Parts: sequence; C-alpha cells; structure tokens
Amino acid sequence: MLSVCAAVHAAEAEWGRFRGPDGLGISAAATIPVKWTENDYNWKVALPGMGHSSPVLCGNHLYVTSADAETARRTLLCIDTADGRTLWKREDESHPYKQHTDNGFATATPAADADGVVITWTTPEEVALLALAPDGREVWRRNLGPFISVHGSGTSPIIFERLVVLANEQEDPTLRRLGPKPGKSFLIAVDRKTGETRWQVERRTALAPYSTPCVYRPEGGAPELIFSSMAHGITGVDARTGKVNWEIDGIFKDRCTGSPVAADGLAFASYGYGSKGTRFVAARPGREKGVETTIAYDVTRNVPLVPTPIVKDGRLFLWCDDGTVTCLKASTGELIWREKAGAQFYGSPVWVDGRLYAIAKNGDVVVIAAADKFEVLARVPLGEASFSTPAVSGGVMYLRTQSHLFSLGGKKP
Repeated sequence: MLSVCAAVHAAEAEWGRFRGPDGLGISAAATIPVKWTENDYNWKVALPGMGHSSPVLCGNHLYVTSADAETARRTLLCIDTADGRTLWKREDESHPYKQHTDNGFATATPAADADGVVITWTTPEEVALLALAPDGREVWRRNLGPFISVHGSGTSPIIFERLVVLANEQEDPTLRRLGPKPGKSFLIAVDRKTGETRWQVERRTALAPYSTPCVYRPEGGAPELIFSSMAHGITGVDARTGKVNWEIDGIFKDRCTGSPVAADGLAFASYGYGSKGTRFVAARPGREKGVETTIAYDVTRNVPLVPTPIVKDGRLFLWCDDGTVTCLKASTGELIWREKAGAQFYGSPVWVDGRLYAIAKNGDVVVIAAADKFEVLARVPLGEASFSTPAVSGGVMYLRTQSHLFSLGGKKP
C-alpha cells in the first residue's frame, strides 16, 4: 500500500503547491547543502518529455508534469521520494497550439494533499481541472470552457482547506489588435472531494496573467486569497466564501506574470512588459468598514517580470529576470542592497535556512545569503535549461530541469 499524508494538517505542512505553504517560498529545512556535486544527489531521474512546472509533494508522493513538445501529449508522474521510482503515470492526449516560445504544454504546477493531486490541462478549446487519487485513479474532472490567450497558459491551481482554487483569467487579444474576441474570465473554487462549484467570482478580461494566488492570514481575521492581474490589480478574496473583501485596481498596465505574496501585513504584486518588470506594488489591505486599501510603497527600478519575490525576517528580496537581486526593507521599501547574481532567471527563489536558492534559465543553481550583505555562496550547474522553482519537503530539496528531476539533501541513514 502506498504511503501518503495521514491527515489534512500533515498535508498542509508539505510543499503541496507552487512555492510551498501559502505560496511564500519558505522552508525551515536545515539539511540542504550550500554547495554540492553530482555525487551528492540522493537520486536523479529522467522525465518523459519537457516541462516548466515545479514539483509538489505529500508524504512520499512527488507529483510533476511534462509534455511531448511535438504532439503536446501531457504526462503526470507520481514518484517515490525515497528512490525516484515511478509509482504511476497518467498520459493525456492533446494537440499543439500557438503560444509564447518560452512557454510549454506542461507549465502549470499541480497541487497535492492527502487525497491525491489536482492538475489543470489547458488548450484553446478547454480548461480542464481534474483530481486524481493517490493511486492515480481519476476522481473528478471539470471542463471550465475555452481558454483564449496569445501566449498560452501557466497559472497553477491551489488547494486551500477543502477547496481547489483556480484563477481562470484570460485574454482580450483585441487590446493588441490580434483577435479573436476576448475569453471569459473568472475565479473559481470547487469542492476538493467532488469538483462541484463552491464559489465563483466573475472578472473583467484584459491581458491574461500567469500569476498563482497566495494565501494571506491577517491577524485576527479570516484567511484571504490574493490575486493579481492587469484587469483588477490586486484583489483580496475571502478564501472560504469568495466574497471580494478589497481591491486596488488601475495599477497594472500590462500582464502579471510573477505571483503575489503576502507577509508582514502587506500584499505584494507586480507587472511587466516584454522581458522585464515595470512596477512592483506593496499594498496595505483594507478589511474593516471605513478602512481603505492603500499603496504603502512601490518600486519601479529592477522589478522582476517572472520570478516571484521572497519576504522573510523583515527583508524583501526581488530576484529579477536579468539576475539583478535587490534586498529591501519589507515594511518601507528602503534599499538595503542591489547586486548582480549572474545569469538569467524564470524560476523563483526559495528561502531555506537563511539562504536563497534559485535556478537560472541555463540550469545553474545560484545560492546567495538572505542577509543584509550580498554574498554569492555557490553556483552549481544542473546541466540543462530550467524554468522551474525548487520544492522542499522532509528536509530534502527537489530541483527540476526541463527533462530531469533531482533529489538533494536530507538526513543520511
């Protein structure tokens, strides 16, 4: 019998969504090396096809997706974390369609818990949201309708308590005179067990975002989901009911690619155009009657387009696509340092034991100190391009390149 998380509480402690618990990218693991060689990996496995999605975990089950670049056939793998052995795989036929040259057919990251895994497969004809049991059996499947976007899709589903949440925000190609008519945009939460709709929030359609919502847990208040998009700016939604608590719109003039984060009483999000970020906003959510949402500060220099920031220990780290890393005081935006880490990045950094780990597009893992002084601690090549973000669970880090998966660290027997 396959071992899985024994309880919901245990599942929430795992790296079960893009960038881990609440989407913050933070792990307390102290068993990940700063530097390593090929001999230090617990295991390395080849994946079928290519992909940009990040791995997620629950118990000894690791889930990761990939796709055939020619046929667009999608594969979901369930891998045993102990030895890298494939426990099962699921293949779904698809067809190629036009998208951004740096996108792919397996870009969205799955979401996992004790009940198995949830994935989304997107084509121009269908946004498919489906749940699989820990043994790979399909439990339910939803067709959320067509998907319109000139660059393809990439937003990941998340599991919050007993809900599966997806930001199905699409494109209005007429804004760029590209046609066809706009897609239908909405936020949706479905029942984790049945796939039935629990709430849905209709959204305007502008340029499709690629951001995945984070969870904001205000002191003394109900948890919120934070969404970012060109059409609506930054939005705080009651995670359990779908009620829109607050919104600050009109602040983003193009698509949101990196995901929002929420920490220290602030919600952070950004947008950009072309190959770089344009504006990064720190918003102070308004919840109580008469309290308005305000912009605490914004940053317009060295803003990331794709990588999502880290907020930890009062510091805000912006890791840019061109390798510029900026450390700011999280509460005020005051500059602490700004330096070059080298290389270019699509993957987001994660914080582990006082260090930041990020995988460059060329496959180098760059490790820097998450401190008031800039210091590159290591640069380790994985040998292949990567647009993915590391996952950390059980004291082990999992690194994904386009076609390989690596297990690193943990306590040795």
